[in-house]
Amino acid sequence: MKDFVVILGSSSVPNSPTPPNLRHRHSHRSSPNKTNSSFHKLSPSEKQRQPISSSIPTVHSHQHPYPPLSSTVRWNPTSRRDSPLKYYADLASKLAEDGRLEDFAMTVEMVVASGVDASRFASMLSVELVSKGVALSVREGKAKSVVQVFKKVEKLGVASLKLVNGVGLDSLKKEFQRILGSGEVEEAVDLLESLIGFQFTVKELVNPSHIVKICVDKRNPILAIRYACLLPHAQIMFCSIICEFGKNRDLASALTAYEESKKNLSGPNMFLYRAIIDTCGLCGDYMKSREIYKEDLVNRRVTPNIYVFNSLMNVNAHDLGYTLDVYKDMQNLGITADMASYNILLKACCLAHRVDLAQDIYNEVKHIESTGALKLDVFTYCTIIKVFADARLWQMALKIKEDMISAGVTPNTVTWSSLINACANAGLVVQAFQLFEEMILSGCEPNSQCCNILLHACVEASQYDRAFRLFRSWMGGQEGNIDNMLSTKQINNATSVSTALDHITNSHHPSFLKKFSFKPTTATYNILMKACCTDYYRAKVLMDEMKSLGLSPNHVSWTTLIDICGGSGNVEGAVQILKTMHVTGIKPDVVAYTTAIKVCVGRKKLKLAFSLFDEMKRYRVQPNLVTYNTLLRARSKYGSLHEVQQCLAVYQEMRKAGYKSNDFYLKELIEEWCEGVIKENYQKQEGLSSCERTDLERPHSLLLEKIAVHLQMSTAETPAIDLRGLTKVEARIVVLAVLRMIKENYVQGHSVKDDMLIILGVSERHEEAADVISGVKRAIMKLLQDELGLEVLLVEPQVKKDGWVDLQAPIDANTTLLEMVEKNSLSSEPLSSTRRPVILQRLKVTRKSLHRWLRRRADVIRR
Repeated sequence: MKDFVVILGSSSVPNSPTPPNLRHRHSHRSSPNKTNSSFHKLSPSEKQRQPISSSIPTVHSHQHPYPPLSSTVRWNPTSRRDSPLKYYADLASKLAEDGRLEDFAMTVEMVVASGVDASRFASMLSVELVSKGVALSVREGKAKSVVQVFKKVEKLGVASLKLVNGVGLDSLKKEFQRILGSGEVEEAVDLLESLIGFQFTVKELVNPSHIVKICVDKRNPILAIRYACLLPHAQIMFCSIICEFGKNRDLASALTAYEESKKNLSGPNMFLYRAIIDTCGLCGDYMKSREIYKEDLVNRRVTPNIYVFNSLMNVNAHDLGYTLDVYKDMQNLGITADMASYNILLKACCLAHRVDLAQDIYNEVKHIESTGALKLDVFTYCTIIKVFADARLWQMALKIKEDMISAGVTPNTVTWSSLINACANAGLVVQAFQLFEEMILSGCEPNSQCCNILLHACVEASQYDRAFRLFRSWMGGQEGNIDNMLSTKQINNATSVSTALDHITNSHHPSFLKKFSFKPTTATYNILMKACCTDYYRAKVLMDEMKSLGLSPNHVSWTTLIDICGGSGNVEGAVQILKTMHVTGIKPDVVAYTTAIKVCVGRKKLKLAFSLFDEMKRYRVQPNLVTYNTLLRARSKYGSLHEVQQCLAVYQEMRKAGYKSNDFYLKELIEEWCEGVIKENYQKQEGLSSCERTDLERPHSLLLEKIAVHLQMSTAETPAIDLRGLTKVEARIVVLAVLRMIKENYVQGHSVKDDMLIILGVSERHEEAADVISGVKRAIMKLLQDELGLEVLLVEPQVKKDGWVDLQAPIDANTTLLEMVEKNSLSSEPLSSTRRPVILQRLKVTRKSLHRWLRRRADVIRR
C-alpha cells in the first residue's frame, strides 16, 4: 500500500527534507527535491482527463511565500471512493482558514478542472473554516481580495454565499461600518454591488437607510439612486431618497434624484410623481410642481391618480384659482375626489379668505355624505371652522360644531382652539372662556396654544389683570371652577352671552374640578409681556422667568420689550435693548428696528431714528412699508434743505423697493417749505387747493420725483429745472424748491455761477398740449417776475439758413408767440419734416438778477 503526501509550499522558500514519516513509499525512491508523480509529465489536456484518484499533484503557491504546511493528510487509495475529494476539500478549507484565499481558489480551480462536480466539492468544504479565513482577510483590510476570490469560485460554479456563515458576515458588517464611518460611501456602494452579485442581501451587510442618510448629507443624489437600484424595493427607495432631500430643503438634489430615478423605471410611477411634488411644496417652489405636472404628466398624456392630484392641489393651496383648475382637470379625467381633496379645497378657501366658496364646498360635501359616498372627518370640520373664525363669524363656527357633534364626530383640541379663537377674534371674551370650560368638561385636554388664545383675548380686551391671574393659576395647578374665577364682576366687557351658548351650564360641575397640564411657551410669555403696557421692569422679570424655564426669547420677545421700554419714555434704553439683541446672537429683524425707530420718532429723536435706519441697511435688513411711512411722517415741518433731502431720499428708496405711498402728507410739507421762499410765515393760499385735487388723481407722484432729482444737484452745477410733464401748480412747487435750495446754499457761502434755465417742454402741434405748456409758462413767469422780482428771458431756438438751429438765441420776454411765428415764417426755406429738430421751449433767469434776489433774502434772514 502506498501513502500519498501533498506538499504546499512556495518556490521562493527552499525545500527542506521530507520527514521520514511523510516520505512516499515507492519501489523507486527519489530525492526530496523532485516529484515522483507522473502527473507533471502529462500535457495540459491529459492533466484534465487524468482522474484525481490516479495521480496527486503537488500544489504550489507562487503569490504567497508561505512555508510548507506543518502537517499533511494521508490518503489510502483502497479506502472509500470520496477520500481523495475529501482530502482536497479539507486542504482547501485549511488554506482558507489560514487566510490564503488565493491558494484556496487555486485548489478549487484544480479540483473542478479535473472533472469533479463543483456543487459536490463545495458541499465538502468547511464553511466554518472558510468564514474564518474571510473574516481574517477582511480584518487585515483585504476586502477587495475577498471579492476577487469570490469572483473566481463563482466562475467555477461554487456559490460564494454558501461559503460564508455568521463569522464572515459579521466581519463584512464591521468593514462596512468602518468604511461608512470614514465617509467613503462610494467605496461602500462599490463593495456592496460586488457582494450583491454573489447573492448577498443588503440587510445582511448594512442598514439600508444608513447609506441613504449619508448620501443625503453629502448631497450626492446620483450615488443614492445607484445604491437604491441594488435593493429589491428600489421604486419605494427612490421616493424615500427624494423625500429625504426635501426634508433637508435641498430641492436641486431632489430633482436630480427624480431625473435619475426615471431612467431606472420602465414606465410612469405615481409614487415618484407624488414624492417630487410634495418635495417642491416642502421646499417652497410651487412653480416647479406645476412644471412637473405639465411636462411629465399632461404633455406625455399620463393620467395621474387621486393622490398625485391631491398633492398638487395641496402644494398650490395658496393659489385658489390654480387649485380649482387642477380640481377641474381631475373631474374631466373622471377621477372621483376623496375626502382629502375636499379638505384641500377648504384649506385653499381658508387661505384665500373666500368664506362664500368654502360654504358652497362644505354644503356639497354634506350632500355627498348623505348619499353614503363620503364621511366627513374631523379635519374637514376644523378647516371650515377656521374659515369662519378668521372671518370673525363666530356664530357660524358654533353652528358647524353642532353639525359635527350630531354627525358623531368628537371635537379635538384643534377644533376647540379654533372655536375659542373665533370668539376671541370677535372680541367676545365671555364666550371664549365658556367654550374653554365646555372643552374641559367634555374631557378634552387643552394645550398651550389653546391657553395662549385665551390669554391673547384678555390682552386684546385690555383685561390685563385677568390674563396674569389665569397664567398664575395654570402654572400653580390650582383647582377650582373657571366660572368662579371668571365671574361677571371680573369681566370689564359687559357683552351678554349669546343665545347660541345657552346650553352651556353655569353651575358648578364636580367633573370640572381637576388639574390639567400646562406648559407655557415663548408665545405665552410674549402675550403676557404685552399685558405689561409700559411697565418695563415687570416685562423684564417675565423675560428672566422665561429664561429660567429654559425658553429662549425670540424676536417678538425682544421687540415687545423695546416697545414697552420706549413707551415708558426711555428712548436710550430701547436702543440699548436693540444692541443687546446683537450681543445675545439674535439678529434684529425689520420689526425690531421699526419699533425702535417708532420710539425715537415718538420722542422727537429724529437724528437717532435716521441713524437706526442707516444701521439696519448696513446689516442688510430690508425696511418695510411701516418703516418708510414712520420716517416720512417723522416731521411736521421742514426746517432745512438737509431734512427735505433726507426724507426725499427715503421716499425714492421706498418707491424703488416697490412700495406705494400716500404722497399727500409729504407734498404738504414740501409745499410749505417751498413757499417759504416767498414768505417766511407760510399762509396757505387758495391756489394750492387745486394741487391737492390734481395730485390725488395722478397714478403716481411725478412731482416728488422731480423735486428729489433737482435737490440732489451739486452746488457747483448750473441750475437747470425740467418742468416737462408737470401741471402749473406742480411746476411752481418745483421752481420754488430749487430756489429754496439755492438760497440755503448761498447762505452757506455757495454763490450762483451761471444763469438758471427752466425747460418748459417740447413745442407741440396738438392744441391741448400747447395750452398746457403755455399755462405752465405763464404761471412760472408770474411767479418769477411778479412775486420774486427776477429777470426772465424766453429762450427759443432760431433756425438758420443752413438748416442748423441756434439754441442760445434769447428773445425778449415781451415777445409774443405770434410774433415769433411770423418771424420764423420769413425764413427762406423751412426745414423738411425729416430734418426738423426737437424744439424745447425754455426760460432763462439771469445770474445777475438771482444775485440781487439772494442778497435781499440774505438781508431779511440776518434781520
